[in-house]
Amino acid sequence: MLKIRLKRLGAKKSPSYRIIVINSTTKREGRPVQELGHYNPKTKVMKLDKAAALEWINKGAQPTETVAYLIKNCNEDGTLNYVKKETVKLSKKAQAKKEAEEKAAAEAAAAETPAEEAPTEA
Repeated sequence: MLKIRLKRLGAKKSPSYRIIVINSTTKREGRPVQELGHYNPKTKVMKLDKAAALEWINKGAQPTETVAYLIKNCNEDGTLNYVKKETVKLSKKAQAKKEAEEKAAAEAAAAETPAEEAPTEA
């Protein structure tokens, strides 16, 4: 089974990756079937052969989660269209407080709706 995954290069704490097609049982730095491009997460510089990557996916190669993100956000010329994630992870306490507020708001909305829609019989 073939995988499209990252091959790590670069010095300690300054990673650089090559995007490769490789057998899933081969070690991370093993010999690839084909190199599709390169990616530097620090500078967000990427060069990818998107057509070749999509062709390998059609042949049955499975991309990793990171590589799937890179292919999805790749421009036609192979550069990265970087979109910063806007999600903020809340602590458990903050999540519980937010859920309680949403529940209270939903109950308040549910209590108001039937009172307004109830037909009056005269």
